[in-house]
Amino acid sequence: MYSWAVSGNTAEQVELAFVLDQDMDGVDKPYFRKLFRQTIENIETVDFSISPYIDRAFDELDPIETAILRLAVYELRFELDVPYKVVINEAIEVAKVFGADESHKYINGVLDKIAPALGRK
Repeated sequence: MYSWAVSGNTAEQVELAFVLDQDMDGVDKPYFRKLFRQTIENIETVDFSISPYIDRAFDELDPIETAILRLAVYELRFELDVPYKVVINEAIEVAKVFGADESHKYINGVLDKIAPALGRK
């Protein structure tokens, strides 16, 4: 999501580059593709779901935080078979690895507000 947002490349180009560049052993590739593609296809709905719960405009968010929030909110909204706690915990873990020092706390706070609004708590 981050690469798609900052590169200006199409989703297909970003997905192909990612799959070629990354070790995808042990990855559920069909779910990865679905999550990536469907998040982009539903980006307006996803962003609309996020907007009321962030403390600044999207263009002021760190691009990594934006990508993490978009993926997590897509899952919370559309992948109802994935428990909301799993979605939030995975987002926090990704933020700890790729985000700024306090990103995981911000991600946690935003998702903790969004999940109940989407009927997921």
